[in-house]
Amino acid sequence: MTDPVPQAPPPGSAPSSPETHVIDFRAAEQLLAARDPRGAVKLLDSVIAAHPESGAARLLRARAYFASAQLGSATRELELIVEREPDNAFAHFALARTHERAGRPDRARRHFRLAAALDPRPDYVAAARFDDPRPS
Repeated sequence: MTDPVPQAPPPGSAPSSPETHVIDFRAAEQLLAARDPRGAVKLLDSVIAAHPESGAARLLRARAYFASAQLGSATRELELIVEREPDNAFAHFALARTHERAGRPDRARRHFRLAAALDPRPDYVAAARFDDPRPS
C-alpha cells in the first residue's frame, strides 16, 4: 500500500504558527487603525481560535466589533473579558460604551462607574457621572 500524497495548503494560505498569529494580530491592529474593522475581525478569529485565553486579542476583536457596529458581538466579547479580568478598567469602559451605544444606559452607567473606580482617569470619571443620583 502506498502512502497518501500530502495535500498542499490552499493558495495564499500560510501554515498556522505562533509567528503567524503575532503577524495577524499586528495586521489586525493596522486594519482597525485604517478603519477596516471587519478585516481585523477576520484576522483575529484565527488568532483567538488558536489562543482563546488571549485577552489582548479578544479586546482588539471587541474594539473591531464595536467599530463595525456589531454591538451584540462586542458585548459578548467584552463580558467575557471582564469576567476573566474583573480589574480591567478599559474593558469595563469599552463595555459601558457598547451598552450606551446599544441604548442600555443603566448597564452602561454601572460599567462606567466600575471603570472609574478601578482607574480614576478623567475620561472614565466624567463618563461615570458620579453626581447623577440614579442608582447604578
